[in-house]
Amino acid sequence: MRTGRPKATLKLNEDEKRELTSLAHRSRSAPARRARIVLVCAEGHDNHTVARKLRVTPRTVGKWRNRFLQDRLEGLYDEPRPGAPRTITDE
Repeated sequence: MRTGRPKATLKLNEDEKRELTSLAHRSRSAPARRARIVLVCAEGHDNHTVARKLRVTPRTVGKWRNRFLQDRLEGLYDEPRPGAPRTITDE
């Protein structure tokens, strides 16, 4: 059995679980995939198992596990990107 650094336990409260489940059932959006990663991590699986199950890399799982642990639900959404703001309007 492989050992490595122990992963921080990811526990969800009922509101978080409900919100993540709702988010995970959306189409193929990035936040939906991130929600699925967090939900499987919360079942107690390690990053490699979650990665195999969801067909992503262990590094991706680790990134979103850590972001969720640090920022909870807000951590699953994209951060503002650097650069100049949009100059073309939707009109």
